Amino acid sequence: MKITLYALLLSVVLFGCGKSEKAYKARPFATTDDFNVFPKSKKNVLTLVKTDSGALAAADRFAIQYKDTTIIVDDAPNAAAQKFIVASFINTQKTAVLVQVANETGKMAPFYIISVNDGKTEVVSLNKPSKGAEDKKYTNGLEELTRSNILVNNDFFITTINSRVYPVKRQNPDERIQGKFFMYSSDKTTLAFLTANSLYQVNTATGETFNLPLPAALINEPETLVGNIQRDYTWVVNANGTSFLKNSADDDRIVDIKEFKH
Repeated sequence: MKITLYALLLSVVLFGCGKSEKAYKARPFATTDDFNVFPKSKKNVLTLVKTDSGALAAADRFAIQYKDTTIIVDDAPNAAAQKFIVASFINTQKTAVLVQVANETGKMAPFYIISVNDGKTEVVSLNKPSKGAEDKKYTNGLEELTRSNILVNNDFFITTINSRVYPVKRQNPDERIQGKFFMYSSDKTTLAFLTANSLYQVNTATGETFNLPLPAALINEPETLVGNIQRDYTWVVNANGTSFLKNSADDDRIVDIKEFKH
């Protein structure tokens, strides 16, 4: 009898020491979201755990844990996910991590931000529906513009210095920007995208936009495009203090080449 009770007690203890899983329903991103959260305790942080190793780093898979609990993303009708191909902290406090689901469908997998604030875990979706004719071409996943600036599918701009996430205003609300990131202003708040016939520009801080038509002859010469833009166009600050790239034909000021670097 004593042996039976001991075995039962041991099994309860071992079960209690095991790691658990918990599913969190993903919610849409809100402009009021603040991911620059400082934990009250060193234990109130997220942990990246490598679950699978591949021949290349891109083949590695990760799970996200809060204390002893593995986080599962519930975003129906997408399949529940707890393994991620991208897992990168967006703050030094390790309370918010950008992840991309590891799937085998061949389609661009969804992105989320998993965060913890005062013991409360949340999952925020960075996925927006799009009907763009060239979506396959311009859905590029995560693009590291610099070490601290990240672009996600032309829809979200993330600055890891202050853990801010900015929605990138679309040229057409029903489709993600049908263009490739080209450059940004010196203050890194205005992003310029090269579309089929223009430079579509959007300021991530204010939401202001400006579309600059470009001559077909200029766009069709990719080898000289950047040089010609540097020569003939300049960043102009409007009344709101927002910079937009414009034709400098009537502008006599000297253009600093550093304005075009990113």
